[in-house]
Amino acid sequence: MKLAVLADIHGNYPALQTVAAHIEQWQPDAVVVAGDVVNRGPRPLECLQFVQEKQRSNGWLTTRGNHEDYVINYALPEETPVGLEFEIFRSAYWTYQQLGCNVSALRAMPFQVEMPSPDGRPVRVVHASMNGNRDGIFPKTPDEQLRAKIQSDQDRPPALFCVGHTHWPLVRAIDETLVVNVGAVGLPFDGDHRAAYGQLIWRRGRWQAEIVRLDYDRRQAEQDFFDSGYLAGGGILTRLILDEFHIARPHLFRWMVDYHPLVLAEELSLEEAVINYLAERNRL
Repeated sequence: MKLAVLADIHGNYPALQTVAAHIEQWQPDAVVVAGDVVNRGPRPLECLQFVQEKQRSNGWLTTRGNHEDYVINYALPEETPVGLEFEIFRSAYWTYQQLGCNVSALRAMPFQVEMPSPDGRPVRVVHASMNGNRDGIFPKTPDEQLRAKIQSDQDRPPALFCVGHTHWPLVRAIDETLVVNVGAVGLPFDGDHRAAYGQLIWRRGRWQAEIVRLDYDRRQAEQDFFDSGYLAGGGILTRLILDEFHIARPHLFRWMVDYHPLVLAEELSLEEAVINYLAERNRL
C-alpha cells in the first residue's frame, strides 16, 4: 500500500503543480491533502480548483486546515474582525474575495481522514493534531505531549499519523505509531525552499516514510505575489509572507507576539510595526 500526503499549499500554484506531477508518477493508492490549501499565498482559487479537480478525477481526499477556517470566518459576520484587527488579517479577506465569497468547498472539508492499514490498524490524517487544527507537532514536541496529540482517549493508537501545519517535516516513531509531519508544499519553514510532501509505504508489516523535496518554478511563484494583486490588496502583512517565502522561515507568529499588542495599543502604526520587525530580523 502506498499513500501520498501533502499539506500547507498556501496558494502556491507552481509548487502544487510540481508536487502533483511527482505524485502522479509515483502512483500511490491514495492521496490526502492535509489542509491549508488556501490563504497565506497569492493563488488560492487556482489551488483550490486544482485540488477539487483531483478529487473528482483521481479521488484525492482533503482535510480542513486553520487557514480554511480563517477564510470561512468571513462568511460569519459576527466573526469578522473590524478596525485594526481587520487590517491585520486583511490577507484572509483578500483570499475570501478571490474565492468569490463562496466558502462551501472549504466547509465541506472534514477534520480528519481515516483509512485502514493492511493489518486493520487505522491510518489517520489531520491538519495539526487531534487537539485541533492549530495545535501542531514539532520535531521537539515531548513524547508525553505527542501521545496526547495523536489519539483521543477512546481510540487505539493509529499505525500511522500524518499531519502538516508547522511547515517543519519530521518522521518519528512513538509506541505503536509512526508519526509523520509532511512539511509544506508552498511555504516551508525549515530553511529548505523546496516543496515537500510525504510518501508512505506499507512494507514488511509496518509503515515506512520518506519526505520528498522538489525544486519548482520559484520565480513564477514569487511573481504571483505581484501579478495576482496579493501584495497590493492583501494588506501590509503580505510583506512578511513574501519574506517567509524568500527565506523559508516563519515570521507571522513572532510578529504577532512582539508587535500585535503594540499596534492594538496604538503605540506603533501597522506599517511601522512591519517595517521595524523586518529591520530587526535583517540585523540578526
